[in-house]
Order: sequence, then structure tokens, then C-alpha cells
Amino acid sequence: MKKYLIIGGSSGIGKAVSSQLFQKGHQVFASYNNTSPQLQDSEINFFKYNVLEENQTFEHLPEKLDGLVYCPGAINLKPFHRIKPETFASDFELQVIAAIKVIQAVLPKLKSADSSSIVLFSTVAVQTGFIFHSVVSASKGAIEGLTRALAAELAPTIRVNCIAPSLTDTPLASRLLSTPEKMAANAERHPLKRIGNTDDIASAVNYLLTEESGWMTGQILKVDGGLSSIKS
Repeated sequence: MKKYLIIGGSSGIGKAVSSQLFQKGHQVFASYNNTSPQLQDSEINFFKYNVLEENQTFEHLPEKLDGLVYCPGAINLKPFHRIKPETFASDFELQVIAAIKVIQAVLPKLKSADSSSIVLFSTVAVQTGFIFHSVVSASKGAIEGLTRALAAELAPTIRVNCIAPSLTDTPLASRLLSTPEKMAANAERHPLKRIGNTDDIASAVNYLLTEESGWMTGQILKVDGGLSSIKS
């Protein structure tokens, strides 16, 4: 049985990751903030944690962690000329700085394991430019750079990889998928002609956490219905 920490584990992709890991018999510690846990009859160890607050600790966690997944994110789509620099800064704080703080805080616990894994999240928009995506692309571009730098620095003990999904059916993306017409239009953009679901992404996370991907580090794994690679 492995021990995993999921930051943002009560909703969307984080919830699916927590559920899949628990179902495989692992011990899961999952944080929540605005969304209270809804996973019934489970023994997932939920705890309240706001990544934007200072002076928070992880003293209640085990001395050894086999993996960390950082899930909090935002989708802020606006024309570039309408975005204030403060918006870029606040998005960066959530998606990059907070992730760095969490990694630094639990790094000794990850180093205590024989081998451990960190999984971060980017977006298909970093490598495939989309209009109105300058805020999220700036933050997630930094995450991709951080992934490669940490993978080099923490090898061989800790592997660091990143998943770059396309639009996925989560509460975070609900505004973009709020009608059947929006669902159909977004599905049509993808070569596989459907929107990704949380289990699609969670399965990739599980792969990167385990020794099944033991010879992978510093990678940006595209789970995007073929959008970044295929013209259809």
C-alpha cells in the first residue's frame, strides 16, 4: 500500500484521482477548500487546506509519501487587451507559486520513500496556441518548465511529470460546457470527437504515480483527444 497526497482532491480530476487510488488499495490524503468531500463510504483522509493561505503545515501527514498530485487550477479566458497584470499575478499565485510551496513543504516526506512521484498539470493551450488563453498559458507554461527543472534536480529518487489535458468535463469547465450545443461544438474540435472526462485524466495520473511509468521523468504527457497532434 502506497501513501499519496492529492491537493484539491474533492472535485473534478482530483476527486477521480483520489477515488481510483483508494479503490486500488492505497492510502489517500486529499485536501479540499471550497468543495466539501462527497465520496461516500470511503476511508480517504480528507482535510481542509487553502493553498493561498500562509503558515499552513502538513504535520498531520505520514513521514513518508509515495506521491503528490497538485490539482488546483483556474480557467480565465479573456482577450489579452482586457486583462490586467494583476490577473496574471493572481493566476500565477494559484497555479505556480502555491504548487511550489506545497512541493517544498512535503519534499522531505517524498524523499523518505524509496522512490516517489510528483504529478503536475499543464494544458494543451501551452503547446498549441489558442485565442483568449494568455493567462492560463502563461501560468501553465511555467509549470512545464518547473516540471523539467525539478525532474533534473530530484532524480533519481523523485520522478516529476506533467499532464497537459484538453477541455475536460469538470466543474471548473462547466461554463464552457453548459449546453448540449457547447458540448457538441467542443467535442467536434477533437479528433476523437468527444470531451474528456475525469477518469480519462485520472488514469493517466495513476500511471505516472506508479512504477509502471518508472522510466519516465520530466515528461509532458498530452491527454487531449488528439487535439495537439492530429488534424481531422
